Amino acid sequence: MIKVGIIGGAGYTAGELIRLLVNHSEVRLDFIYSTTRAGDPVSQVHQDLLGSTDLVFTDTVNPSVAVVFLCLGHGNSSQFLASNTFSDHTRIIDLSNDFRLQKGSVFQGRFFVYGLPELHKKNIKKAQNIANPGCFATAIQLALLPLAKAGLLNDSIHINATTGATGAGVSPGPTTHFSWRDNNFSVYKAFTHQHLAEISEGLQHLQKGFSQELCFIPNRGNFSRGIFASVYLTCNESLEEAFHLYESYYQEAPFTHLSRNPIHLKQVVNTNNCVIHLSKYQDRLLITTAIDNLLKGASGQAIENMNIAFGFDQNQGLQLKSTSF
Repeated sequence: MIKVGIIGGAGYTAGELIRLLVNHSEVRLDFIYSTTRAGDPVSQVHQDLLGSTDLVFTDTVNPSVAVVFLCLGHGNSSQFLASNTFSDHTRIIDLSNDFRLQKGSVFQGRFFVYGLPELHKKNIKKAQNIANPGCFATAIQLALLPLAKAGLLNDSIHINATTGATGAGVSPGPTTHFSWRDNNFSVYKAFTHQHLAEISEGLQHLQKGFSQELCFIPNRGNFSRGIFASVYLTCNESLEEAFHLYESYYQEAPFTHLSRNPIHLKQVVNTNNCVIHLSKYQDRLLITTAIDNLLKGASGQAIENMNIAFGFDQNQGLQLKSTSF
């Protein structure tokens, strides 16, 4: 059994981590760090954990834990690591975007492996530090990786993806309040979203020289959690040939599933799964994917990475079921 610490324990991703880790047979939660809630019971903030844990938030860390999850805002993980030292054997799994790109993957002598299991599982097995992928980046890369592996991304790629309100984090803002979000829909960061760079790097890893345009339109949906992505591009392969590519690529990926029927968001909410559907119109291939942004797009994938790095069953602690209503 390994000791685990969580930094930034009051946010949505930390809440999901705690919910999963208290039921993980190989883990003991050692501390949950939050400067704003130090001394408060964890279940006072994450009220679904009432009866599941008696831990309280702390403003001190144990530098010798086996793994620490950084659930901090973008740009804050590097600041935290600059001020806090962990032992050489401590594995760090960061859920921010601080270390995802190759140019920022080394910090204070620590090298961060990009933690998309369907892309870098062999590297994750040996990793001391892991940069957890972004939620949009996960859904979109899983839509495209089999095509990149086959060298078939040779034209511009059009992406329309919608995320739930939890994707903006726990702190309220003008576009996250219920009165604004309810019965509403909007575009943001069109063509400029920060996840585009990590998507490109992932595709370049499989298709050398990939430089095609990624035309990405992110949307805010009026639901709490989940991402639904629609991706289309020119593809000369038949639909059956495309299905074969995807089935072959994901045959050993326990959380990524190909559907012959159109998919919907409720299939994946509250699970660590990604579901994928393919269809064709003339020479265009449409790939739709759905994930839970807080699980496969964040905390669930972080635990998946921990399981791989420590040699646990990849499914450990992640046997979650969605509901169809």
